[in-house]
Amino acid sequence: MADECLICKAPLEYLESDTPMKCAICQSEENSKTRCIHGHYVCNACHTAGMDTIVGLCLDETSKNPIEIIQKMMALPFCHMHGPEHHVMVGAALLTAYKNAGGNIDLDVALAEMMNRGKVVPGGACGFWGACGAGISSGMFVSIVSKSTPLANEPFALSHLMTAQSLQAIGEIGGPRCCKRDSYLAILSAIDFAREHLDVLMDKPEIICTHTAQNNQCIGKRCPFFPANH
Repeated sequence: MADECLICKAPLEYLESDTPMKCAICQSEENSKTRCIHGHYVCNACHTAGMDTIVGLCLDETSKNPIEIIQKMMALPFCHMHGPEHHVMVGAALLTAYKNAGGNIDLDVALAEMMNRGKVVPGGACGFWGACGAGISSGMFVSIVSKSTPLANEPFALSHLMTAQSLQAIGEIGGPRCCKRDSYLAILSAIDFAREHLDVLMDKPEIICTHTAQNNQCIGKRCPFFPANH
């Protein structure tokens, strides 16, 4: 089984309240509830270093399958088993597949916006906000393609409905968190949503997880993507 801390490989612990932390990599300081049991903290920026490589991947991609696209991202060196990178990757994979399936967007501009928005959602939002960042990312996807703003009518509604649909799917499975499982659930929800509300047909594959051995908290057969369930 894989360990958690990027510095010493020790397990993580979650604190009850925000505590000032110094990043063990860049030495920047910020408040967080997460550190390893030896006190190491890695800030969101360092945890997602290298994530900008997904932009080139997406712009070169021709697939209409957002699961296939995000799995390519997951295989890149910057991506960890868990982490806030998934809060960008879900929306980026959906935007790319949406464009390739006929969606009318400027993908370059949309990806830049997704990167800016997704980076704001911190690691641990799933447990501390009651809203998984992967689910929020699917709502950002709909917000971007529908050009939603706080003053919009239908786009405002659609983006909220998308996030709610993803979070319901994630909540019905329950915890503990798995960034891979929750990303898949959010994307599958978005594929159905885009077909029903946006009239764009992205490919929807069967998913068999290949990350079980890297997840110390894998829920096994309770996960719909667990290999033994297929």
